Amino acid sequence: MTVTVLLFASYADSLGMKSLALDLSPGATVGDVLGHVRALPGANRLPASPLLAVNERYAKRERVLESGDEVAIIPPVAGG
Repeated sequence: MTVTVLLFASYADSLGMKSLALDLSPGATVGDVLGHVRALPGANRLPASPLLAVNERYAKRERVLESGDEVAIIPPVAGG
């Protein structure tokens, strides 16, 4: 199955892309997607605890994905 991964802020900057398509096995989870992204060159500079969303709704790492899902990886934000 194929899912689209959206990258924001420092994730997009570190990896040099705003999105990518991943081919995953059926039953793959949001955590599996994060693992694939962390294996990419430049990912060692990424913040450790991103917010995760599937189809524009916050999701936990254990959520099982379906083909065509859109996974967003959002780094922590700070404000003042």
